[in-house]
Amino acid sequence: MSPKRPPTRVLPDRIRAPKVVRAKRGWRVALGAASHRLGHRSEWLAAVWLMIRGYQVLGFRLKTRAGEIDILARRGKVLAVVEVKRRATLEDALTALGPDQYERLVAAGRSVLRQRPSLAGHVLRIDVVALAPGRFPRHRRGLAGFGRGAA
Repeated sequence: MSPKRPPTRVLPDRIRAPKVVRAKRGWRVALGAASHRLGHRSEWLAAVWLMIRGYQVLGFRLKTRAGEIDILARRGKVLAVVEVKRRATLEDALTALGPDQYERLVAAGRSVLRQRPSLAGHVLRIDVVALAPGRFPRHRRGLAGFGRGAA
């Protein structure tokens, strides 16, 4: 007679920790999703507006180490880093760009100029396209610098 062995326990391939389920706040998730979709629509509308104005759109939502560029467009020898702002009024949208964000956009634009040799010789410019419900978009070109080193 052979000795009896204790039953072997079969372990799963991966041992998983129990999931901690948090109740999602429904209205916050819905609001975030709606804002995200509205942001995409606003960027597309701004891009069409820029193309009507004679700009060639080179890219959307370009990510660099310095930050994200909503729209990168060019017209002639001007390379425009365009920030799209949508607010309840055009005035709020035009004043929504702060000094920190301006500096990040300048750094991101310079980064793109360094990475793309085909854009050498272009002049970098920071623009804002402001959008508000029921109003035509407003394109403000060549924003002046804020704070340090601004003339």
